[in-house]
Amino acid sequence: MTPVLLDCDPGHDDAVALLYAVRHMDLRAITTVYGNQTLEHTTRNALSLCRLAQLDTPVAAGASRPLVAPHITGGAVHGKTGLDGAELPEPDRAPLDMHAVELILRTAREHRGELVLAATGALTNVALALALEPKLKEWLRGITIMGGGTGTGNVTEVAEFNIYCDPEAAEMVLRAGVPTWLVGLDVTRRVGVSAADIATLRVGGKLANTMADLLDFFRASLERVQGVATASLHDPCALVPFIDPSLMEYRHTNVRVELAPGIARGMTVAELRRLGNVPLGHMRGSAPANVYLAREPSPKLVGHILQAILDVDAKLN
Repeated sequence: MTPVLLDCDPGHDDAVALLYAVRHMDLRAITTVYGNQTLEHTTRNALSLCRLAQLDTPVAAGASRPLVAPHITGGAVHGKTGLDGAELPEPDRAPLDMHAVELILRTAREHRGELVLAATGALTNVALALALEPKLKEWLRGITIMGGGTGTGNVTEVAEFNIYCDPEAAEMVLRAGVPTWLVGLDVTRRVGVSAADIATLRVGGKLANTMADLLDFFRASLERVQGVATASLHDPCALVPFIDPSLMEYRHTNVRVELAPGIARGMTVAELRRLGNVPLGHMRGSAPANVYLAREPSPKLVGHILQAILDVDAKLN
C-alpha cells in the first residue's frame, strides 16, 4: 500500500478523506493546519477521529495562520467545532510534541521516494516544509492537493477556500518541482452525496453512523450557504490518483495562483487552451506543465468512497 501523510483541517470532507486513506493506503502520519476551523479545533478533531476509528497514527499540529494573508476559517460551513453534526469521542491522547513541519520531514525521510503528501487544507505547512528542507522535493513521490478550480469559486467569485487561505503558500508548492496532482471545485462539486446516499451508511455500526450524521450536517450546511443539494466529497478526491487512477481523468498542464490584491486574488489560473505548434504572434505561449489537473470524475467514485467508510467500520465491529 502507498504510504501517505495527510495534511488536513478536519472538516467533514477531511474526515471522509482520512477514512478513505485508512482503507486504501498506508496512513503514516496526520498533520493539522488552520482552515475549516482554528488549529486548536482541527487538531482536536483529528485526534477524535483517530479514536473513533481506533487509529494510533501520529498526529502533529502545524501552522495556525497563513504566511502573509489575513486569517480566515470555514466555520460558516463546518460549524463552531469544524465537525458539527455528531458527538465525537473525546481525544484519548495529545498531539506529538513537535511541529507538523517536523513530522512531515521525518516521515518523508523515512519513506524516501515512496511517501505521498496529501494536502486537503491550506498549504502553509507544506510550503514551510519545502522551504525548510530543499531535499524534501526529492524525498516525496508526489503531492496531491484538494484546492483551486477552473470555474466558480466558493470564497470569492473565482477563488476556492484552501488556496484563498494562503495563496502565497499555494504558489510556493505548485512551483516546488514535486510531481503534483490538483483537484479543484469544478470536479469535486460533481462528487457529492445525497440524503439517500448518506442513508446507506446507516446499515453500519458506530463509525458509519457517526459519519452519516456528519455528512447530513454538511449537506444541509452546503444547501443553506451555497444552494447545493449534495455534500461534496472534496477532500477524498485528492487521494484518488494513488488509490484507483481509473476513477479520475487528469490533464498535465500549467497552473499558477494569482497573488495580487483584488478581485482575483487566490484564483488558480490553468492552461486549458489547445495551442498549435505555430507562431503565436500576440498570444502568450504556454508555460511548462507543473500539475496533473483533475478534469473528470468517474460516476463510480461516490460509491467507492462510501464503501471505504463501511469497510473501515466493519473492521471495528
